[in-house]
Amino acid sequence: MSEDGHEQNGHEHVPSRQRRRFGGISSRAYEHPADRSALVALRKLTGFDTVFKALSGLLPERSLRLLFLSDSVRVSDQQFAHLNDMLRDACYILDLEKVPPMYVAQDPQPNAMCIGLDEPIIVVTTGLVELLDEEEMRAVVGHEVGHALSGHSVYRTILLFLTNLALKVAWIPLGNLAILAIVTALREWFRKSELSADRAGLLVGQDLRASMRGLMKIAGGNHLHEMNVDAFLKQAEEFESGGDLRDSVLKILNVLPRSHPFTTVRAAELKKWAESRDYQRIMDGHYPRRSEDKDTSVTDSFRESAASYASNVKSSKDPLMKLVSDFAGGAGDLGGRVRRGFGGFASSAPQDEPPSGTNGTEQPPTDDTPPRD
Repeated sequence: MSEDGHEQNGHEHVPSRQRRRFGGISSRAYEHPADRSALVALRKLTGFDTVFKALSGLLPERSLRLLFLSDSVRVSDQQFAHLNDMLRDACYILDLEKVPPMYVAQDPQPNAMCIGLDEPIIVVTTGLVELLDEEEMRAVVGHEVGHALSGHSVYRTILLFLTNLALKVAWIPLGNLAILAIVTALREWFRKSELSADRAGLLVGQDLRASMRGLMKIAGGNHLHEMNVDAFLKQAEEFESGGDLRDSVLKILNVLPRSHPFTTVRAAELKKWAESRDYQRIMDGHYPRRSEDKDTSVTDSFRESAASYASNVKSSKDPLMKLVSDFAGGAGDLGGRVRRGFGGFASSAPQDEPPSGTNGTEQPPTDDTPPRD
């Protein structure tokens, strides 16, 4: 049972291992700055989600609920009881008063999601249940409860609805460019919300090794005897720092269509947060409370988000991010550095300075940058 051993909010029969409980914790405690700034702004739009919920008849939410009820297994004391215990424990630790319904759906693909407007529902696939051990699964359940506490299920649905609505007017001149911008921004927020939920999973499981194992299994399957956490994290470092500017562009193109960050990146980000002062302060009981959410400043949240992106750019080892950081810092010869960064294109550039005694006139540089689509 959780730390104080009390039974309240219907969270009885929780597992016996002692874990810290975070009474009244605000989701702001674990949210990534970019995720938090978007959520704070949406929460400040008084009545926006209420009005949207009134229009929920336009969405297939009822159909989805009936589908899972009729064609999946609802977690309870009688069905998947161990998952039910994990779910109650996760809600107890994060002080989520109403335990969301949870379903197990037959699907060999390991996956989990938190959806819904009126109230969140959690769905996990059989592939995930069969892949993860108890502690790894606990982190995943905590991840989904973190989505519920943050209100991600509501706001994701709102943004998806707005995106689908915008697609219907894509015939307007420049409409495709506008839609592309919306979808790109939406997926960027999706990815940051996943990092937030990973942190919530760690707060629930309180076992970094289990969280790491789960991410490794999602990437490489149930072959832990063939995998190593340090080597897995080294892949993330190599992914970030390796290659030249061409690789940097390919990384961006590869991640744009994804709703989730790459698995090695998630593992590295979670380990970094687990070693941070912010995480330790939460574990020591110092964290923002839900009762303070109404006083949160949108401006401050956006400032934290901007500072986070700036810090990531400055500390990044990615060649493109280093170039951006150097340029922002006033580094000279940007054009030359770009050409050298695209390794194959640098070979034709002259390497020697013109000899003394020439007329000193510089020839205009040739534009050898490949054309954009």
